[in-house]
Amino acid sequence: MGRILLGLIAIVLVVIGLGYLALRRGDIPYETLEAKYANAHSEFVDLPSGVRMHFRDEGDGAAPPVLMIHGYSASLHTWDAWSAALGDDYHVLRLDLPGHGLTRAPDGYAASIEAFVGEVEAFVASQGLQKFTIVGSSMGGNVAWQYALAHPERTDALILVDASGWPDPRVDGGDGPVIFKLLRMPVVGPALLQLDSSAMVRQGLQASFFNPTLVDDAMLARYVEMGRAPGHREILLQMASLSDRQPATNELLSRIQIPTLILSGEADNLVPVASARQFAQAIAGSELVTWPNVGHIPQEEIPAESAAVVANFLGRVYRAEPSGEAIDAASAAVQAAQ
Repeated sequence: MGRILLGLIAIVLVVIGLGYLALRRGDIPYETLEAKYANAHSEFVDLPSGVRMHFRDEGDGAAPPVLMIHGYSASLHTWDAWSAALGDDYHVLRLDLPGHGLTRAPDGYAASIEAFVGEVEAFVASQGLQKFTIVGSSMGGNVAWQYALAHPERTDALILVDASGWPDPRVDGGDGPVIFKLLRMPVVGPALLQLDSSAMVRQGLQASFFNPTLVDDAMLARYVEMGRAPGHREILLQMASLSDRQPATNELLSRIQIPTLILSGEADNLVPVASARQFAQAIAGSELVTWPNVGHIPQEEIPAESAAVVANFLGRVYRAEPSGEAIDAASAAVQAAQ
């Protein structure tokens, strides 16, 4: 009986091993990804840390700069609609963080919010930017508000889009998105990232939208393929497992004294709308806009409406008054780009 049991266990292990090998996916070379996802506006800059950062420089180069930072596992593509909407009136720059998009990081790169803040500052210095508005979505929002704290001399205004940073009671209580719980597991997380992640990524993306039908095959392919760039999986795992992030507090955020716009979808399953309200309470004079029936990525789910709110805000920051024409133009630009 013992030999039979051991034989069955051996067979199960072999089947599991063969299944793992069948589902395992290798890296996709950067050259292949650049051929598919870079465009005429794509540029690359080598930073002192060894990071080769991909960014796009669009819009009116003589206008006030607006720098956009994407969220976890995303890329600068999340800002396509906003870039089109704001390009006539602003100098729009958007970048891929290390471990994301087409940005290359050196082997052994130690990822963290603080490291990303440092890379943003190195990028800003490389482009000779003096002052600008910084925009961040989700994890990129965490980077953005920490950048505004570290470099108040550079920031004209701050825009937070479903930004992270506050302690999440769902995580402490064992709730929250399943994918992040799996990635934080010591053995399961690294193994999962080596496998065909299409189904897992699709579920994660659909959870990010109130309307899950917005997740199409092209979006899914972009997320999956960019996640397989050399070194990206290691950095994504680091960021998913990071437990020592500096949390947002009222005392910390009260130091932000620049015009601030806070946006959130009320149906956000990843960062609860309560976090947006906490940012609004902590940052004096900030403006809060939330939308019902909108999820975690309003810049993609309601691009025209959210871009119009941003155009209104930036019009008041840089022209001291709302610009109805700019709002209408933003909405029209988004519609034309779709």
